[in-house]
Amino acid sequence: MSGFDAKRLLRSKDAGITLSALTLFLFFSLTSDSFLTRYNLFNVSRMVGFFALVALSQGLALVVGGMNLSVGAIGGLATITTGYLIANLGLPGGAAVIAAVVVGLLVGALNGLVITRLKINSFITTLATLFIFTGIVLGFSEGYAYTKIPKSFTLVGRGGLLFLSNLFWIALATLAATHCLFSYTVFGRHLLATGSNPEAARLSGINTRNMIVAANVLSGFYAALAAVLWVSRMGSAQPATGKDWLISSFAIAIVGGTGLSGGSISSLGILMGAIIIVFIKNGLVMLDANVYFEQSFLGSIILAAVVLNRARELWTKK
Repeated sequence: MSGFDAKRLLRSKDAGITLSALTLFLFFSLTSDSFLTRYNLFNVSRMVGFFALVALSQGLALVVGGMNLSVGAIGGLATITTGYLIANLGLPGGAAVIAAVVVGLLVGALNGLVITRLKINSFITTLATLFIFTGIVLGFSEGYAYTKIPKSFTLVGRGGLLFLSNLFWIALATLAATHCLFSYTVFGRHLLATGSNPEAARLSGINTRNMIVAANVLSGFYAALAAVLWVSRMGSAQPATGKDWLISSFAIAIVGGTGLSGGSISSLGILMGAIIIVFIKNGLVMLDANVYFEQSFLGSIILAAVVLNRARELWTKK
């Protein structure tokens, strides 16, 4: 029987982040009487599901070596699309959801086409579309929320199964599908190859421009999906939706092991990253900590994740 191989264990990014999530779970379970209540766990699962989808939107852009600063703005567009079609035009919820998702796909495609056809890097492109989409959201809605959302539309966002939110189960199914995409399909492997080494991928016959466009389309899809689920959760379509998504999307994706330089993504890592971020947000409230320092905590987590991951890579190469 072979002995314990620490290096082999540490080569797996998912092992470390899963252990971190379990450690936080035990810590808050022991330090707060309210943490393990059914009500709190339901709320935690709902936020984990939501943030996992937001992070997945960012992760799809990162995996091809780019980034999407307009994640939240796309969510805002999907939100007001949903609210306007339901509240003002009286369309069924299903039709509004389809329209919102199509909006997400189209603006994601716009990002990808500008990046590849005009050869403008993803930072500049999505920074510009961040302002464009935000301006459209505020101009169209004039800052007012769409509140005439029927109760039937909130059944998914507010309901649950086995003490956990529907949003968690939807995110879990989406992450499982994403894992299959990258593990078992040619398309997924081409996305990874594009992010890992674009020139080598191009020379091997992969249309890297199409892969970048496709990744941005998927990024827009996941942002729109998160938005419509949030409307279902809130029972209203707020034009401010998405304003605070950016730092969380990067934090969870990076903590979850998605490579900043592309070519790497983990569905389990994103799920564990979402759990860690939500545990910290929730735990700060439970422990009566100063929530005004929340952004500092999140920034510290991102920095620690990058440093520890680099240390892990150097140690396992020895």
